[in-house]
Amino acid sequence: MLQALIFDVDGTLADTESVHLAAFNHAFEQAGMGWHWDLAQYTQLLDVSGGKERMLHHWRSLQPDLKELAGGAVEATINRLHEIKTAYYENAVNSGAVTLRPGVLALMNEARAQGLQLAIATTTSPVNIAALLRSAIGLDWRSHFLAVGDASNAPVKKPNPQVYMKVLADMRLRAADCVAFEDSGNGLRAAMAAGLATVITPNGFTAHHDFTGALRVVPDLSQVNVARLREWHNR
Repeated sequence: MLQALIFDVDGTLADTESVHLAAFNHAFEQAGMGWHWDLAQYTQLLDVSGGKERMLHHWRSLQPDLKELAGGAVEATINRLHEIKTAYYENAVNSGAVTLRPGVLALMNEARAQGLQLAIATTTSPVNIAALLRSAIGLDWRSHFLAVGDASNAPVKKPNPQVYMKVLADMRLRAADCVAFEDSGNGLRAAMAAGLATVITPNGFTAHHDFTGALRVVPDLSQVNVARLREWHNR
């Protein structure tokens, strides 16, 4: 029986990636790194889950012999870039640069009204989640979700299923009683590895991904309601 809906954040709840891209490039400029990611390059880099991991992957592609220096200089640089990037992103979200994708809030509200639980399972940071959902839902956004898995409490990134396993454990629910919502191939693989039926809502950055095994692939959630989810889930 369907008891909970588990949502990814970036690209699933909202089309955030263009703002993330601007935030990364702002951080690179501020830190004098001499890097600039264009749209095509960033689309490829999204195959690497996690902002810090993405930057380190890029750095190593430029310097294959990159090694950590005494005092952790490489890690410190990545952390500093991520701090600048996160501050830019949070300010952009607070300024209204990002809104939830069509149907997301309506489905959440309907699910809660029908007694279903909601949860978040993402590789992004708690700050990014709070900025988006505080703006979209309100200051009490956290009370809407039974569990929140993120980069702080499930550090192994998708396609590893760690964040989904944590959320399921925190909710004390079986994967068979939940549906996940994702936008990417890595997200789908993570959810499926945790045993979750998964609805995919692709976006411009992920439309080319392989979604084999998804419960459904739909443009967005505007035509998805709880009754339809129950029908798909029961099949």
